[in-house]
Amino acid sequence: MESEILFCLLLLFATPLWFLATIVFKGKSPSSPPSSTPPAATTTGIPKVYPIIGSVPSIIANKHRRIHWTSDILHASPSSTFVLHRGFGSRHLFTANPSVVQHILKTNFPLYQKGPTFKCALDDFLGQGIFNADGPDWKLQRQISSHEFSTQSLRKFIETVVDVQLSDRLLPLLDNASRNKTIISDFQNTLQRFTLDNICKIACGFDPECFLRETPFTTAITDATIICSKRLHAAFPLIWKTKKVLNLGSEKRLKEAVSEVKDLARRIIREKKKELREKETLDSVDLLSRFLCSGHSDEEFVVDIILSFIIAGRDTTSGVLTWFFWLLSNHPHVEEKVLKEVTQKDTVYTHVCEEMKDMVYTHAALCETMRLYPPVPANSKEAIRDDLLPDGSLVKRGWRVTYHIYAMGRSEKIWGPDWAEFRPERWLTWEEVEGRWKFVAVDAFTYPVFQAGPRICLGKEMSFLQMKRIVAGILRRFKVVSDVAEPKYGGYFTSFMGQIKHLNPLR
Repeated sequence: MESEILFCLLLLFATPLWFLATIVFKGKSPSSPPSSTPPAATTTGIPKVYPIIGSVPSIIANKHRRIHWTSDILHASPSSTFVLHRGFGSRHLFTANPSVVQHILKTNFPLYQKGPTFKCALDDFLGQGIFNADGPDWKLQRQISSHEFSTQSLRKFIETVVDVQLSDRLLPLLDNASRNKTIISDFQNTLQRFTLDNICKIACGFDPECFLRETPFTTAITDATIICSKRLHAAFPLIWKTKKVLNLGSEKRLKEAVSEVKDLARRIIREKKKELREKETLDSVDLLSRFLCSGHSDEEFVVDIILSFIIAGRDTTSGVLTWFFWLLSNHPHVEEKVLKEVTQKDTVYTHVCEEMKDMVYTHAALCETMRLYPPVPANSKEAIRDDLLPDGSLVKRGWRVTYHIYAMGRSEKIWGPDWAEFRPERWLTWEEVEGRWKFVAVDAFTYPVFQAGPRICLGKEMSFLQMKRIVAGILRRFKVVSDVAEPKYGGYFTSFMGQIKHLNPLR
């Protein structure tokens, strides 16, 4: 009964709003004369603002290209910052200005938090996990997690997880496709399932064996991620909130998907607790064991923590590698240099991590890939007090503030007139004396692919080691050939490519 009453109230409230939106889409508004031209989906100017509904018509018209639309506006803005007006006076500030990014992520870090909008959209899925937490909860999780990303743990991860799964799973699949001249219709999905198995091993010592088949677990994670992302960016949040109350459509599917994922996570946690009780010491040093041994045994809290790391580790690494191999297939001169580096025989390495460290050109090519196609297109915070940004922009309490990583990577102001070129050399200098490349890092606030400041990504080094090991393993035996001229860059919380790739034998 209570839900029915709530729905009636929501419907009563939403009807006049929808009526206003309909009028605007027909080219009319209460404060402007009739117009026969609808809001342009490709405009780069600041979108028109209407009473009550703000720029919702433009938001809806560009929802299929939200990342590109907001990027275009930022590139056209002299300050690389603009404010988007949402409904009912809500404001959303976007920026591609490095000084503003530094202000948000470091200088005034305590003022910019995840905030209620972000938490509301993701709470059903991520709960109090590190990517959805602020304050003491965030600090606790980060402190414990940091131990897992130490040099020793990274080495163990590369040697015992990536190498084994690379030789036992990924390379045999590619070899079979190459010998039989068959097309791997979705190479991105193949890499995604491979990295999912990897991150599950390091996060909780569990191998879901998703690589050779789609499972309810993988499908549920994908569906939940997409639905929660759409929640966050919804033009009318009232719609998804109503659907949630009534358990309809996408919200019904979200509930099912979250249940599927968390039920498996709970089973893993219970088995790990049993293992901890039965053994004095554990062979593994996975993240789950660290949390349980630190005294944090609340099941739901640990579930949220583990899921956050699994989701991050699955989507980001696989996305970067997909774009990387596509770029190599379209830039043979870069592929030749990477191949030369990964196949060099003159250096004998005593440890796989030493080899990965010396892959300087490959490292630069991966950075260049993430500049053009970042694994996370944009990241949002929410101001808990009024603030003045370095570029003179005013931020009011409760405003969402988004630094646009995709726009920053394609900004001529930052990268110069050749920003559109895939050129790993922009990250390198040539050392004449040593006769080798030296990597030159870019300021993290100019290149916030891994965030920056106190919340900088803990898994940065791990992801580079993982990606370089996979690149070396594949390119030593195969050439990746793409049959897509210009793939679509899209994204939810993480980016994806709409593509088809196939592999041919190289040597």
